[in-house]
Amino acid sequence: MKKRTGEILAALDARYGTEYRCYLNHENAWQLLIATMLSAQCTDARVNIVTKDLFQKYKSVEDFAKADLKELEQDIHSTGFYHNKAKNIIACCKQLLERHDGEVPSTIEELTALAGVGRKTANVIRGNIFHEPSIVVDTHVKRISKKLGVSKSDDPVKAEMELMKELPKDHWILWNIHIITFGRTICKAPTPKCEECFLQHLCPDYEKRMKATKGKGKANGKK
Repeated sequence: MKKRTGEILAALDARYGTEYRCYLNHENAWQLLIATMLSAQCTDARVNIVTKDLFQKYKSVEDFAKADLKELEQDIHSTGFYHNKAKNIIACCKQLLERHDGEVPSTIEELTALAGVGRKTANVIRGNIFHEPSIVVDTHVKRISKKLGVSKSDDPVKAEMELMKELPKDHWILWNIHIITFGRTICKAPTPKCEECFLQHLCPDYEKRMKATKGKGKANGKK
């Protein structure tokens, strides 16, 4: 681990604490699995609004497996991409019943074999339900990890591997939690609040942009 990475982790811990938390409301593993599937290209806040009624209507994996496709599409319409999401949720719940007695499995291989479940969703489940060290590379994590120089790749799977190599295992889950909070409040896209940022002195991207700004200022001064 680079010295700067250690300083970034210490600063994030000091600001946000070291308690695990999940932004998607759920009471059990299958609810989190479905909520995470719904969160693709959708905000957690919107998903939480939808699942409040959804989990009252569909009270079990069996209920989702037997759901009418068109009706489920209407129930989740506001999360976007509702046709694919509804189709995958029904197929996934059928597979949970057929392969796992209705239980959500814990391994990355079994999870990613389910309909509509990629590495990101699988790692959310592994980290939050089974407390297995895992890194969820969402848009915030990919963008900010690169800005901070902790990873280099734009490819989510490659970025995940880079982060696993660079970060200590006891901070894999915390990195997801901290960076999502940081990305929503300070390092926002496309207009980060760099002047308010407590990681400003550790950010290569900020340093690079400051040098570019100074360079432009000097060039303009010579004209």
